[in-house]
Order: sequence, then structure tokens, then C-alpha cells
Amino acid sequence: MKKLLSSILAGIICLSLYADEGMWMLPLLQKFNSDAMRNLGSRLTTEQIYSINSTSLKDAIVMFGGGCTGEVISDEGLVVTNHHCGYASIQKLSTPEQNYLEDGFFALTKDQEIPVPGLTVTFMKSMTDVTAVFEKLESKVPEAIDAAKKALEEQAGKDNPGCRAVVTSFYNDNVYYLIVYKIFKDIRFVGAPPASMGKFGGETDNWMWPRHTCDFSMFRIYADENNEPAEYSESNRPYNPVKSLKISLKGVQEGDFAFIMGYPGSTQRFQTAEQLQNMIDRNRIRIDARTVRQKVMKEEMEKDPTVRLQYANKYASSSNGWKKWQGEELAFEKLNIIGREKEKEQEYTSWVNDKKKRSQKYGGAIEEIDKNVQKSAEPYAGYTLLTETIGRIELLSLAMAGDDEYGGYKDYNVDVDRKISKALFEHYLDNVQQKDKVSIPGWDLSRSNLDSYLDYLFSSVFTSEESKRAGVEKGGLNTDPANELSFAIMDKVQDFYKPIRNSRDEIKEASKKYTAGLLDWQNGKASYPDANFTMRLTYGNVKAYSPKDGIDYRYYTTINGVLEKEDPSNYEFRVPAKVKQLANNKDFGQYADANGNLVTCFLTNCDITGGNSGSPVLDADGNLIGLAFDGNWESMSSDVMFEPDLQRCICVDIRYVLWMVDKFAGASNIINEITILK
Repeated sequence: MKKLLSSILAGIICLSLYADEGMWMLPLLQKFNSDAMRNLGSRLTTEQIYSINSTSLKDAIVMFGGGCTGEVISDEGLVVTNHHCGYASIQKLSTPEQNYLEDGFFALTKDQEIPVPGLTVTFMKSMTDVTAVFEKLESKVPEAIDAAKKALEEQAGKDNPGCRAVVTSFYNDNVYYLIVYKIFKDIRFVGAPPASMGKFGGETDNWMWPRHTCDFSMFRIYADENNEPAEYSESNRPYNPVKSLKISLKGVQEGDFAFIMGYPGSTQRFQTAEQLQNMIDRNRIRIDARTVRQKVMKEEMEKDPTVRLQYANKYASSSNGWKKWQGEELAFEKLNIIGREKEKEQEYTSWVNDKKKRSQKYGGAIEEIDKNVQKSAEPYAGYTLLTETIGRIELLSLAMAGDDEYGGYKDYNVDVDRKISKALFEHYLDNVQQKDKVSIPGWDLSRSNLDSYLDYLFSSVFTSEESKRAGVEKGGLNTDPANELSFAIMDKVQDFYKPIRNSRDEIKEASKKYTAGLLDWQNGKASYPDANFTMRLTYGNVKAYSPKDGIDYRYYTTINGVLEKEDPSNYEFRVPAKVKQLANNKDFGQYADANGNLVTCFLTNCDITGGNSGSPVLDADGNLIGLAFDGNWESMSSDVMFEPDLQRCICVDIRYVLWMVDKFAGASNIINEITILK
């Protein structure tokens, strides 16, 4: 541990060179980042950002749901996050008659706020280094490590009633932290703009700059009479947080210091070239399969508004990764990511082999990783094809939901599912190796008998809630066509998983050694662990960029771009009449910039990834100036390798958000609730 921390600590001498790179751990800010942040323009102490003993900014940052970030912006538990983070919840609450997703919604009183079943908001209470516990273990076998984790978590649970404790590893199991979370379960929908604004630009603009999306939604945390987490109850009251963010209307200028706190999900910055190539290969399988699925889905959504509502979140969830992986593939090729990683490995290997002690400690790790990646490549490819094609048939999810679980039928259309299923089966049959083909009792599937099989499959009792209920009452559903296919897929998944699991365990151990060696080798360079859905901080500046010769993007966009992009015939670029009226009249109120215009989005060079969606973008004093919601197309390889000249974080300006709340929606109750600095 001391050696590892020494390697990281030495990185502060280079932070001025790499200040825009890094997803930094909050407990280590004072040691590693305070000088660099101050040199870039921060006026905060690290204690004001993250404190063990006192209230700090981290107490206003939450994990929203299971994969986004949000922030508390009032003393009554009001949370703001991205529109696409609230998208699934808003869609579930919507009906064709009351379509909150399409039409937007803002509660003008707390009585109008709508409970969201299943949605949670999570605060991080504390984060403690417990690496020493694992270093002292006599046995390092997985069972011993798991037992140590369980003991720490159980004790922390006793010490923190009502909280959840988790031991999380960093740097590929070289460092461990005990993290204590408090989870609130009574969350209510407060407001969001119509999808035409909250998702303006749709998939066309996704991962692109310039951007004009008003990507926000608002929710409220409710607590019991003691201000503690509780299940939904009418008697619950708005949560009184220990910290809420103030909002600045001063706007941003190029070069301004900015930082982001949130829960980045996953990066791959400690992987070998072989691992990265395997990732790209598997992503290509995903891209091809999702292209097929999304094509049918989109065609059906465009035919029927009801289907559009039913499949809006399904399409958005699928297409986000689909487009990112394509951009990543292009960026890998353009930026020679694999080649550069191989060069790094050659240099590292020379360093390892230069001294016998290092060779004994770190030698062979890359070879062990690559050998096991190659061993598992074929079963992993088969597994990916299966799970991205026929494993995605909705009917199967409904069949496996359980006897008493009938949720999902509200957003299910059997005719659409059958069309998607046919396209997925065709793609599967065209690409699967014969030895990997799913074995379905009584069927030797081919394109020639596919229609007959689909007739059989969709004779299942699970095609409607009524027939499912009747079928459950009669029993004997193991032979139902949907369950037959589900079981056949699960059997094949198990066949794939055995070699994958064996190789994964070997890779995990070798990766631990490789990562420790990299940190030792890169002594003197800034270092931080891969993202793993724990709270991190990234900092940098508001900054423009140039993607290629002759093209220079400025660092912000305005409402003018919304009007310029408008296309009433294109669902992705519709603009509500009231937005056009307000924009044409320049009715921007206190949210206008110095030139009397309305800034919509801006860029920073902060280092983010998935999970950071909804994260607060904060100024030098810790005031909220925007929400992080996307990355730019030119930096799609950023999960693997940071590109300082190209990587940008796209942020919605908080003035655009509040203009939408105030001027468009007339929700003055929300404006009056928050603290605004001018």
C-alpha cells in the first residue's frame, strides 16, 4: 500500500500538465489535487469539497437511480439531473392520455408531485481506506477476501443504522475502500420539459457538438418524520438535506475553472491491447445486432404514437451504447489506440525486464492476460451474439418475470415484439456458428421454418397479462414455448460462461499485478483508478476545441441554434410554439447573457464517462453553473485513453434549465425554492 500510494503521490508534480485528465478519489484530493486546482482557478479548499467531519459539497451530490448522478438544489430535497436520467421514470408514469414524456410536466405545488415506484436517490456518507485489512490476510484466496469484506460491511452497518456499507476495490484490487451509503426510496417527479426540448436533437445529435438539448429533469426526496429514509407514505415530508447547491447566473467564459462531481461508471485505462481489441470486436457484434433491432423498433414507433410511448425508453437505452460504440470504433482507428497501447506495453516490458526483482514481481502479467483473453474470445463472441439477438425478445422477459409479476405489459406490444423477434432470429441464424446454436426441443431452426416457429413461439400464454394469469393458475408452464426458448438460451449461456468465468478469474489476478506494475513504472505521473460507480471529482476549464483542420468550435451555443435546427417534419428537431415565441421575442429575463441572448450549452475539458450524466458542473466557488450530459464524438475512445486536445464534456447551461422552468413552464414555485446568485 505504501509503495502504491507513493507512486500516486508522486503524480502531483505532473498535475499542472494533466489537470484536465482524471477521475479523482475524494479522500485523496488534499494530497494529490489541491495545488493544481488552485493553480487552475479554484477558490475552494479541498475540505469544502470533501470533508470527513464537516458538511461539504459532496453531501449535495447523489447517485440518481442506478446509473446517473444528481444534485440537491434546495433545502426541501429538490434534485436536478438530466432528462435522459429521468427518462425511464417519466415514461413509466406516462399514458397516451397523460403523456408527461411527450408534453412535459411541472408540479406547481407539492401536492401535484408524482411518486415514482422503484426510484432511489443515494447519498455517500463516508469513504474509508481499508486496504491494510486485506494486506494482513494470511490467505489471499477469494473466499478469504469475501469474508473480510462481509465482516467490514456488517460492522459498518451496525455503526450506521439505516445505511448500506460496501467494500469496493480500486486499481484492479490493489486498494480497498469501505463506503457507507444512505438510500432514499420515496422519490417524486417534480418536472421536466417536453421531450422535444429535453431530448432535442435525438439520436442525430447524441454524442455531438454543437448541442442545444435542454437535458434536465427534477425530482424530490421525501423522508419520514425524523428526516430518515422511508418507503412511500402520504405522511412523508420533503427531505431536509445537510447541504444544497447554490445556483449562479453569472455564466461562463472561456478559460473559467470548472469541476464536476459524480458517479462515473466504467473506464478501461488499465487494460492491455489484447483486451481492448477484444472489446472492440465484441462491440461490433453488439452494434450489428442493435442496428437490426432498432430499425424495426423505429419503423413501428413512427407509425403509431402509442407504440412510440411504449418503446421510447427501450429505443433510447439501446441506441445510446450503439452510437457510442460506433464512435469508439472510429476513434480507435483514427487515433491508433491499439498501436499506442502496444508501444506502451513494449516500453513497460523493457522496464520490467531491466531488473530481476521487478521481473519476479511483475513479469508475465501481460502474457497471462492476453492468453486468457484469447481463450475466452470465441465463447464471449457467441455469448454476445446470443444475448444481443434472441436473448432480447421481450416475450421471454415477460415469461421469466415470476408468477405474481405482471409489470411490463403496459409497455408491451405483441405485434411489434414479433416483428423484432423475426429480425433478430434472422440475424442470429445468419451469424451463429453451428456448434453454438441454441437447441430448442422439437425444432431445428432455419430461415425456412422461422415463420412456423414464430407462430409457435407467440402462441405462448405470456403474450398478454390475461392469458399469463390464466396460464399460471393452470400451471405446467415449463413447456410453454416462451419458457422453452428461455431455458434453451440459459443452457447455452451456461455453456459459454464456463470458459469465460475461468479465464476471467485468471485475468483478474494478472490484472492486479499488471496495474501495480504500471503504477510503479509511471512513478512521477498523475494516476487515478478506473471508474467504478464511486463518487469522483474531475476538474479543468471551460474550453473550445478544433476537431480537424479548418474547423474551430466555440465553447458555447445559444437558443439561436434551436431555431436554426428546427424541422417540423423531423421528430428529433421539433420546437414547441411557446419556445419559438419566447426566443423570437428575446424574452430571457434574468437568464440572458451579457449580450441579451440565452446560452444553451457549453464545453469543458473535464474527464467524464457514463454515470456522470446529471453531474453538477461547478464554478470556482462551488456554485452550480450547469449539468454534464454528454461527450463529444471526436473523443469516443476516452474511456481507454484521454485525449486532451479532443475530449470535451458537453454541459447544459443552468440558465437554460431555469429559463425553461420559469419562462416556459411558469413554475415560479421552483424558482422561489432555490438559491440564485446573480
